[in-house]
Amino acid sequence: MADQSSKMAPAIELSGISKSFGPVQANKDIDLVVEKGTIHGIIGENGAGKSTLMSILYGFYHADSGTIRINGKEIKIPDSQAAIAAGIGMVHQHFMLVQNFSVLENVILGAEGGAILNQGIALAKAELQRLEDDYALDVDIDALIEDLPVGLQQRVEILKALFRGADILILDEPTGVLTPAEADHLFRIFEQLRDQGKTIILITHKLREIMAITDDVSVMRRGEMVATRKTAETNVEELAKLMVGRSVLLRVDKKQATPGDEKLVVKNLTVKDDRGVVMVDDVSFTIRAGEIVGIAGVAGNGQSELMEAISGITKPESGTILLDGKPIDVNGSADPAILRERGMAHVPEDRHHVGLVLPFAEKENSILGYQGDSAYTSGLFLQMDAIEADAKEKIDQYDIRPPDPGLKAGNFSGGNQQKIVLSREMERDPVVLLIGQPTRGVDVGAIEFIHRRIIEMRDSGKAVLLVSVELDEIRSLADRTLVMFAGKIVGERGPDASEGELGLLMAGINDSEKAGVEA
Repeated sequence: MADQSSKMAPAIELSGISKSFGPVQANKDIDLVVEKGTIHGIIGENGAGKSTLMSILYGFYHADSGTIRINGKEIKIPDSQAAIAAGIGMVHQHFMLVQNFSVLENVILGAEGGAILNQGIALAKAELQRLEDDYALDVDIDALIEDLPVGLQQRVEILKALFRGADILILDEPTGVLTPAEADHLFRIFEQLRDQGKTIILITHKLREIMAITDDVSVMRRGEMVATRKTAETNVEELAKLMVGRSVLLRVDKKQATPGDEKLVVKNLTVKDDRGVVMVDDVSFTIRAGEIVGIAGVAGNGQSELMEAISGITKPESGTILLDGKPIDVNGSADPAILRERGMAHVPEDRHHVGLVLPFAEKENSILGYQGDSAYTSGLFLQMDAIEADAKEKIDQYDIRPPDPGLKAGNFSGGNQQKIVLSREMERDPVVLLIGQPTRGVDVGAIEFIHRRIIEMRDSGKAVLLVSVELDEIRSLADRTLVMFAGKIVGERGPDASEGELGLLMAGINDSEKAGVEA
C-alpha cells in the first residue's frame, strides 16, 4: 500500500500555511504532506494550531498565506462546500448533528441538491446502506440522533462525509467521547477505509492511539510544524518530547496513600433517570481524606448519574450522603451552591453544558459558581480588577492558552476549556473533589500537570472521587478502584489490579472469590 501511494501525487500538500487571529499566530509557515491511502496523525499540545490548520483545509478559515494542493492540483478552499467538492470531509470533536432528526435526515441534510438525492429518497437510503455495509458503519438509519449513544452518533458523522463523496477524512479527537471498546471498533473502521483507498487525518492527543493506528505522524508546537515521522520509526517518548519541547513523565509518580478520616460516605444510593429507569442501584462506598477512589466502567453504567447525584445536580430516589461527617439533604436543600459552600468541588464530565458558559469570558468562567465569594465582590458589585487578577494567576498556573482572560470560553480549544474548569475547582481548597473525565481532550504535557495536581490534592488531605473512561488513568491515579456495571458496584480492587481483571468486572463478569465489594 505504501509503495503504491508513493508513486502518485500526495492526497494533500500544504505549503507555507500561516494564519493569525489578531496578535495570536495560530499557524506559522506550515508544510505538510499526506500520502494517499494512509492514516496520518497530527499531534500537539492544546493551542498548538492543529484544529486551525485542519479548519483551513476544510474551508472554515482562510489562510493568510500559503498554498493547498489536493491530488497534485493547487486549489482554493473558500468554504466547506468547496472542501466537500474537493473530496474532503471533516468529523468535528463536538458533533454537528440535529438531535431530533433521524440518521437519514442528518446524512442528507445539506446534500439536497446532490445527484443521488435528486433521484429519490429510496436511492439515498440504498446508498447509505451500501456505505454502512462497505465500511462496517452499522447504524439504524431511521433512529433519532438523540436516541443514539455517542459512538453511533460518530458513525453518522462519518457516513455524512462518505455520502458526500469524501476521499479524505479529517477526524478531530474522534475517541474523546468513546469507550475503549468503541474506540477499538472505530480503528477497525479506519483500517477498512484506508484499505479501500481513503486517506485519513487523525488529530489526537493520545499517543498510544497514534502508535496503534497511524502510518505517519506530524508534530506541531506553538503554531509550527516541528517534525514528521514514520510511526514505525518513533515511540511515545520521542513524540511526547517533540510535542512539549521537553521530556515528559508518562507515568504517574506517587507515594502510597495514607488515608485519614471519612470525608464522603454514600449509603444505599439509588438514582432514576427522567424515564424512571434505575441508573444507580443501591450503591454504597466511602472515601477518606488523603485518598483517590476511582470509578471504572463502560460509559452508560451509572457513573455519570452517580456523580450528578452526589454533586446535587439531580435528586436521588433514595439513600444517604455524608459530607465531612454531616448529612446532605439529598431530597431538599442540597443544591450545588450549598455543597460548594460546604467544601465540595466538582469538575463535571460535560464541560460545555455543565462546566462552562461558552459565551462568557474566561475570567467570568474562572469564578463561575463562586461569584458571591468576598474575594470577588464589594457590596452588591463584582470587583472586576480582582476577578481579572485571579484569572491571570490561574491562567499562569495552569498554562491556559491563549493567556487572555477576556477571551470567550467558546474560543478556547477543548483542552484549554478543561483547564479553565480544573483551575476553578481545584484552587478552591475543597474537602471533597469530584472529578469526571479530568483529561478528556487534553494534551500529554497538560495530562502530566493535571495528574500531578490531583496527586498533590490527595497528599494535602483531600478526598478525591475520580470517574474516567481511561482505564490507564484510573489504574495510575486511584488508590482504590470501584467498578460499576448496570448501575451497581460489582467489585473493588487495589492499585495493583490488572487491566484484564478490571476489564472483566466492567463487562459484568465477577469473580466472587476475589471481589472485595464494599457493603
